[in-house]
Amino acid sequence: MYARKGELQSSAQRGDGLRRYRDRTGKVIVKLLPGDFYVTREDEVLDTVLGSCVSACIRNPRLRIGGMNHFMLPRPSGHGEDTWENIAGRATRYGSASMEQLINKILAAGGTRADLEVKIFGGARVLAGLSDIGRHNVAFVREYLRQEGLRVVSEDVGADCPRHIQYFPMTGRARVRHLRPRADVVTQEQQFLKRIEQAPVAGEIDLFL
Repeated sequence: MYARKGELQSSAQRGDGLRRYRDRTGKVIVKLLPGDFYVTREDEVLDTVLGSCVSACIRNPRLRIGGMNHFMLPRPSGHGEDTWENIAGRATRYGSASMEQLINKILAAGGTRADLEVKIFGGARVLAGLSDIGRHNVAFVREYLRQEGLRVVSEDVGADCPRHIQYFPMTGRARVRHLRPRADVVTQEQQFLKRIEQAPVAGEIDLFL
């Protein structure tokens, strides 16, 4: 069965490669990794862990359509083929593509721009000694939303701790758990950043969370 134009497929219909499991209450948990974005009208929980990455949680409260993204850097370098228009590859690891795709997916499913509410999370400084990628990510998403005229109803950003985020698109509720700084997150984020500099958008990249 396929969804009609403007509708979202059910969780069972989607072949998006996202990891799903059920918690003890039977609720479906959808796990997002860097470069992922996901939109649903079902009673699902969107789950991710953020270091310097940022997630925007956006919903239309009237229609109870919502979604989340998870991006690693504000935008590509702009040289060669590494531009965000190359959506067929991994371009949504960048905020410039990820925000556009998330918002467009919600609007295509029936959401209206004037009704959208936004919550933003992440952007921690977990890579000491390197440029503050988290701060740049937060500055980017705030400016992007300002230019788009979208309202931020709440945020939990910055500091130096990773975050575990769970978002409930049907209600707009978000749960944030601050994690202790973890060596594995730092190491894996460094490895991801190194590979993201070397691999073209269309290449395969091992995601770090």
